Amino acid sequence: MTITPLVPDAPTLPNISTHDDFGEFNAALDSAGDALVRADRAESAFASGGASLQDAIFERAKADVVLSVATAAAQRTAQALSTILSMQI
Repeated sequence: MTITPLVPDAPTLPNISTHDDFGEFNAALDSAGDALVRADRAESAFASGGASLQDAIFERAKADVVLSVATAAAQRTAQALSTILSMQI
């Protein structure tokens, strides 16, 4: 008996390399934490007279933006997960 292999009519997908998603997630959390630490240091420096009010406000604004982006991403992720889990199979 001779078997001929089937040739797919669709292009083959390239090999997808695996990467460390948890490492990237941890890096994102560390980055958000670092922004909050920098803002706290700038505010402390202003309170002790070592920095300007402009520096303190700028660092706090950057930290607020990072925190709001992280919050929005977490809400979107939770919403997507909720949608997936409520799907009927």
